[in-house]
Amino acid sequence: MTDQLDIDSLLDDTETRVVVCCGSGGVGKTTTAAALALRAAERGRQTVVLTIDPARRLAQALGLRELGNHPRKVEVAGFEPKGELWAMMLDMRRTFDDMVRRHAGPERAEQLLGNPFYQTISTSFSGTQEYMAMEKLGQLAATGEWDLIVVDTPPSRSALDFLDAPTRLSAALDGRMIRLLTTPARAGSWGLRKVVSAGFSMFAKAVSTILGGQLLADASAFMQAFDSTFGGFRERAGKTAELLRSKGTAFLVVAAPEPDALREASYFVERLSTESMPLAGLVANRTHPVLAELSAIDALAAAEALERRSAGTDDAELAAAVLRLHADRVEMSKREERLLARFTKAHPHVPVSKVPALPSDVHDLTGLRDVGNRLAGA
Repeated sequence: MTDQLDIDSLLDDTETRVVVCCGSGGVGKTTTAAALALRAAERGRQTVVLTIDPARRLAQALGLRELGNHPRKVEVAGFEPKGELWAMMLDMRRTFDDMVRRHAGPERAEQLLGNPFYQTISTSFSGTQEYMAMEKLGQLAATGEWDLIVVDTPPSRSALDFLDAPTRLSAALDGRMIRLLTTPARAGSWGLRKVVSAGFSMFAKAVSTILGGQLLADASAFMQAFDSTFGGFRERAGKTAELLRSKGTAFLVVAAPEPDALREASYFVERLSTESMPLAGLVANRTHPVLAELSAIDALAAAEALERRSAGTDDAELAAAVLRLHADRVEMSKREERLLARFTKAHPHVPVSKVPALPSDVHDLTGLRDVGNRLAGA
């Protein structure tokens, strides 16, 4: 039998320093991350939550007008947690800019930041958002200001993108074609430079036909300036990957009780195991438990009997409608239980927390607190 995920034990454990909420898009990762951070702060942790949600719902729910690229303390009338709650929303471009400034000198940094090729890759290169989320996580962890960091992962096409991003982006920027752009600058002797330059000019001519001469020139200038900072870039990726594998990190896979979301969750659980990353459990979000012990067949039979005996009366119509809604919910609950049973059969050692769906969207601290209670099974 699958264990119940003990959220409060996870949050109260002072050895837990990072909680990463991951899963496919649209399953409630942002709300889950915010609710966990709020609950942790109210239980005494110095907590910061990092979100990558462009809809800014987190800021509104926390009573803030907006969130920026640096943590802001949540201070709302009536909110007096035992610990502290801070929140921020990732600004991908600013995080990339800050990273360049940190690894390059002032002159080279301005060269890089003003380059059109950099301005393109810093916002649209595949994996940039996921990498910058990990970069920001590394920055927050390095400060030591918080004893718990809760991360809401990007709304990627696949939940696996978050783990792959550092390797993918690093490999792309270190790829053969792009690295050739820096070859003339890195060639040592005059003779070698002459040979390489001849080969490079042929390469450049071919590529410029495809990309356009100006883009190639911009890319070449960028890579030549970036070359000396690339080691720091890779080193940061390696440190953050190490942090994600450490004992103090816990991954929570968030999934709706739907086939595609649970299939993605299953792949992610397997991937975490393969990568030796610490999985805390599965959050089955927006479930629909049955609220009364009445079978769907009995509910439908009772509805039909009411309609026959008391046709046309408002009370009877309302009661019959409620009974039919209950029958639908029973069937929905059975379907969700079958899907979750399939997941737990494949992953019997993964603890699960079932979070019942709320009647409305979360838009304030009270709503987040309610989600936290449901996460903890309260």
